[in-house]
Amino acid sequence: MSHCCQVSTDNWEDVKAKCLTALPEDIVNYIDDHKGDEHAESNLIAILHRVQRHFGYLGQEQMNAVAQLAQIPLAKVTGVATFYHLFRLQPRGKHVISVCMGTACYVKGAEKLSQRLMDELGIHYGETTKDGMFSLDNSRCLGTCGLAPVIMVDDQVYGPVTPSEITIILEKYIKQPRAAAPKAALAVQ
Repeated sequence: MSHCCQVSTDNWEDVKAKCLTALPEDIVNYIDDHKGDEHAESNLIAILHRVQRHFGYLGQEQMNAVAQLAQIPLAKVTGVATFYHLFRLQPRGKHVISVCMGTACYVKGAEKLSQRLMDELGIHYGETTKDGMFSLDNSRCLGTCGLAPVIMVDDQVYGPVTPSEITIILEKYIKQPRAAAPKAALAVQ
């Protein structure tokens, strides 16, 4: 854990200087632009979205800096970050796998796909592999019910998928850099 913003607020200039190293200038400017608003804390979600868009997740150092710069208690910043499921507190993998758990996919075996992915990757939903290659999520519906069951890796939908095809799909991403990952693969061949 970084000690970026864990200093006394008796010296605001030192606090601000230390916190400025944790956030990019555009986010600092956004915080400054809204700090004087009547309900400045109502901008917290927008600030956290900007931080997550930049870093890929909300790190403790960045949340400390937001709290200090926006003059919002760290407990409130952390509370908002942990309450909303769209905020991530851990880095995501290079490739994000989402298993569709919508009705059509669930009925056609999505739970078996989930279990196979968990077994192959050694992680559960919301986790990232130790090598940082994959993160695993579930989705209520990916909108491809006619291909059920489906998984999505990054922006590519695969379906219908059987548990035995999971290894083949994963190998495509393990062997290739992200930029060269398979394009528009709607069915596993």
